Amino acid sequence: MPLKGEFYQRDREWHPPAYTHDYKTSVARSPQKSLISLDQTVSEITGPRFGHSDIAALDNDLIYNYAGEGQSAIGERIILHGRVLDENARPVPNTLVEAWQANAGGRYRHKKDTYLAPIDPNFGGCGRTLTDENGYYFFRTVKPGAYPWRNWVNSWRPAHIHLSIFGTGFTQRLITQCYFEGDPLLGKCPIVKTIPTQEGRDSLVAALDMNATIPLDTIAYKFDIVLRGRRSTLFENRLEGN
Repeated sequence: MPLKGEFYQRDREWHPPAYTHDYKTSVARSPQKSLISLDQTVSEITGPRFGHSDIAALDNDLIYNYAGEGQSAIGERIILHGRVLDENARPVPNTLVEAWQANAGGRYRHKKDTYLAPIDPNFGGCGRTLTDENGYYFFRTVKPGAYPWRNWVNSWRPAHIHLSIFGTGFTQRLITQCYFEGDPLLGKCPIVKTIPTQEGRDSLVAALDMNATIPLDTIAYKFDIVLRGRRSTLFENRLEGN
């Protein structure tokens, strides 16, 4: 049984609106009809599951997991680490966390990415890991580069890493982006600026963590991920939530 006070009403002012004038592609992405809630079946809630046997030793090391023998990815070597927590600050163990990103030059390994930065032949740009019993995760990678995008004449995306976190069911998935402390492009990015509060924007920024930095090797950044867990929106017609 959930603990007393376990269910929280969703704060609909926390996330960006679907349509934001300065983010041009939000016009096409904005819902044309009212959102609805769909029940999940037993099969969606109970499977598939992910176990430690599904994760290889280098899956969370993007410096080496795509590199040739004796080679490594090019760029500023970093560690991205933190914990996956629920809203009551309790750890969420055995959760699949996936990461994907551009290379150090700001280019993705994708056939539709035509940015003039070179492809790094030893960098695949993706990895995955499972949180441990304390909700802890980490990736080794290179810091992604900024890149231009066709929003306005001179729009640039700040350095960022995409993260996907799976819940207890395959259909429960959060996709977010992690930025880096001190990036001067953060205050200029139309996507970042869609987030209505500074507190919300700050929650997407990984803090420099000198305590976890490896001397003469790798700079570390700390990024905790907070999930809603079992707490659902309190719908007016279903007081028990969705």
